Amino acid sequence: MDASKYIKKLKKKVERFKGDTTAGQSSSEPTDPTIPMVTVETLEKGFMINVLAGKNQPGMLVSVLEAFEDIGLNVLDARVSCTDSFSLHATGVENEDGEGMDSEAVKQAVTDAIRSWSESNDLQIS
Repeated sequence: MDASKYIKKLKKKVERFKGDTTAGQSSSEPTDPTIPMVTVETLEKGFMINVLAGKNQPGMLVSVLEAFEDIGLNVLDARVSCTDSFSLHATGVENEDGEGMDSEAVKQAVTDAIRSWSESNDLQIS
């Protein structure tokens, strides 16, 4: 019974997040489809991580997953789409020997991994 309540709570958070990203996309601010948007939400036990980019970014998924591993985040569930755009929705928890990370630390680690991947990708193209 507790598990079903927890799942319902997660579904509501996902729907709220989808509404927030839809509202954010309809704003008048110009957005660069090559720059991914990273959001991290603290859950009761763990984090919900979302990475969205308007353009497919080959190789970026590996960098993000390596960042999760580097900070000691175990991915419990993930949905990834790399068809036309890049989309990653993951839930994760820190492993037992974790040092009490917060959502900002997770977001910074993912952002740094994307930046590092982007810089190395630019160097290879040139």
